[in-house]
Amino acid sequence: MLQITPQMKIFLGVEPVDFRKGIDRLVSLTNLQLKAEPFSGHVFVFCNKRRTSVKVLVYDGNGFWLCLKRFSKGKLEFWPKSALDKQKINATELMIILQQGNPKEFRLGKDWKKLH
Repeated sequence: MLQITPQMKIFLGVEPVDFRKGIDRLVSLTNLQLKAEPFSGHVFVFCNKRRTSVKVLVYDGNGFWLCLKRFSKGKLEFWPKSALDKQKINATELMIILQQGNPKEFRLGKDWKKLH
């Protein structure tokens, strides 16, 4: 089972991806586009050109998970437009994006609170 936790690093692939591509092509994009190690256990999220679908790629130590969400209505409200925009997000922001929301419109607390 795939579970996204606050401890995971989540990266957004800014450039649109041809969703006919499978795991191998997305693995190469994590190296080329995101400059990240695909076998790290980090979460990599990609969007198609029309912003009507999202793919999530994760390595769990035993193999890759590739999850696809195609929206039944509408398209993504938020997605970075250039590599200068935010490519790293947290788990809460990812959940908002997957519900077709814009995380910039929400006032979110910090993921971690230092205990005294």
